[in-house]
Amino acid sequence: MNVDTDLLSDDFEIDDDELTRLALMADPNVKLSPDAQPWLPANHFSALPDWYMAPAVALRRGLRRRIVVGTLIGGFIVINAFGLCVTSGFITVA
Repeated sequence: MNVDTDLLSDDFEIDDDELTRLALMADPNVKLSPDAQPWLPANHFSALPDWYMAPAVALRRGLRRRIVVGTLIGGFIVINAFGLCVTSGFITVA
């Protein structure tokens, strides 16, 4: 299959019709080489598309938020340690 040189540029977008045409032209029985790499745009960091799984983003949380979350988790641990249950929103004996 001849590769169109326009497909090699980073700013080229493929519409659905062109992608369908290329997929139908491809040989389904071709074996991939062991060193094959996935095609990704130059500014893309993941092999999965963004609509399938958004990239992981690390956010720095403030001290106040950490204290609130720690207090809530600690409270649930203490409630469970005493054998109590808060499933329905009210503290009851389990």
